[in-house]
Amino acid sequence: MMTSPTFLRSLLLTSVLSFVTPTALVGIVLVSLYLVGQIPFIETFSQAGVAQILSFLAVFGNGDAVEGVLTIGLTCSLVGALFDTYAFYRHQNLRGG
Repeated sequence: MMTSPTFLRSLLLTSVLSFVTPTALVGIVLVSLYLVGQIPFIETFSQAGVAQILSFLAVFGNGDAVEGVLTIGLTCSLVGALFDTYAFYRHQNLRGG
């Protein structure tokens, strides 16, 4: 079976978007909490939120939050690629007969 270029392009695009989405979401949440922390009387809640998110990410990254974000991003990328492969397989089977 020959792999079509459209499938490879779709698989690459799905993998990249599936990696970028959770990574960007974590980044947006952390930046927004940091910016909210610049408001007086709210900085305590903001710092607590940032600490909770960083400790959550450290669980997945063996103590390092950046490694945790990368682990979550790579896992989501793998799941997206598997889903795209499954959708391609089902499309080929349903179209072929």
